[in-house]
Amino acid sequence: MTKEKLKTNGSISEESTAITKPDYENEIVSVIRGNLSPLVMQERLEDYHGNDIAQVLERLSPQERKKLCRICTVDMLAEIFEHLDEQPAGVYLSEMPIQKAADVISELETDTAVAVLHEIEKEKRELVIEALQPDIREDIRLIASFDEDEIGSKMTTNLIHIRKNLTVKEAMKELIRQAKENDNISTLFTVDENNEFYGAIDLKDLITAESTVSLDSLISTSFPYVYANETIDDCIEKLKDYSENSIPVLDNFNRLLGVITSQSIIEVVDDEMGEDYARLAGLTAEEDLQEPLMESMKKRMPWLLVLLGLGIVVSAVVGAFETVVAQLTLIMAFQSLILDMAGNVGTQSLAVTIRVLTDENLSFQHKLHLVAKEMRVGLCNGILLGLLSFLMVGCYVMLFKHKTALFSFAISGCIGASLMLAMLISSAVGTFIPLFFKKIKIDPAVASGPLITTVNDLVAVVTYYGISWLLLLNVLHLKG
Repeated sequence: MTKEKLKTNGSISEESTAITKPDYENEIVSVIRGNLSPLVMQERLEDYHGNDIAQVLERLSPQERKKLCRICTVDMLAEIFEHLDEQPAGVYLSEMPIQKAADVISELETDTAVAVLHEIEKEKRELVIEALQPDIREDIRLIASFDEDEIGSKMTTNLIHIRKNLTVKEAMKELIRQAKENDNISTLFTVDENNEFYGAIDLKDLITAESTVSLDSLISTSFPYVYANETIDDCIEKLKDYSENSIPVLDNFNRLLGVITSQSIIEVVDDEMGEDYARLAGLTAEEDLQEPLMESMKKRMPWLLVLLGLGIVVSAVVGAFETVVAQLTLIMAFQSLILDMAGNVGTQSLAVTIRVLTDENLSFQHKLHLVAKEMRVGLCNGILLGLLSFLMVGCYVMLFKHKTALFSFAISGCIGASLMLAMLISSAVGTFIPLFFKKIKIDPAVASGPLITTVNDLVAVVTYYGISWLLLLNVLHLKG
């Protein structure tokens, strides 16, 4: 090979060095739609992560998904289902034969299995449950017995539990025996003879312990726990405060029922944040892309009707000040400035208040401090922005509208005073409304952004036109 050829082959252009992301989805689709034998196809698909295969299922036809179901092992299908949302997982499970569906359900985490089963029609769900092994069927029915807003509905029975009176050697044997069926082994939970929760042992501590050491010395009896009937809202902060891989879930008699894993905790927190975000947007529940039109309308309509009523009230208030507008038409140009700033300040106070109210131990004194602090912030910001508006609007009216200095700065002074007062009141409204909702046992997140904004529109309109009527018409007797 010549030196020139070596040089040509050795020099790599920027285009060839750029790392191209593998197109796994198209590769998987090509394998499934190909003519390979079932064994070779299975070997090819085993090279891909379950999440990658899960992403292509919606691109496949029902017949192609049935083909995939026949080719993949139960373990492969279970891994795929772990990466699917409940609704599509239910659809795909419905396409499987009863026994194959039962085998897949048996391999899923119990809470995931329950969520997926809820998405298939009742008749087939009962058939799948009946095809399960008795112990798995019992676990699924246990978790399904809890309401969706109870923490018990999110737990799994995949855990290692041992008696507290065992020796280290006996505990190791029990760990090995149970690990064949349960893979959440990083933390072992100890119970007494009545299955009441006693404490937890870190796997590393048990493995490294000498056989002469007392098992009780390895047990942490101050380990966090929750009760299955507790609502997710009530114990979500407790779950977030701990960095444990799994937290035990107890019944009302302190017996160990299962655990909620760190993955489930993340999902629970994410779901709660999604619900709060939906409420802050004026929705009664979250929406998804596949949701029917009527369902989306039902979720949005209740708050829209409330806001429509409030909007009519705001318009009626503006109409009550038509004499002010008729004599001072220029002030209409700055109405949106007052309304927007009042709405923004109220929404900020709402967000801060809802975040603070997640602390269930908040005292009356803390609430008073929160109100005072938000009003101080609103007042100080209002003063600064009011002064800035006084100068900028005054100069604008004088230079571009060719009004006198007295008229220009009288208008801007009214705007500045209105802005300061509206921001102060809006801060109070954005704090008081969620506190009131909390007091009457309603989730404060329903004091949504649109509601606060509309209420603050009313506050801003009354403040702005009221001050304009009082100062500009009755005190300074301005017109124009």
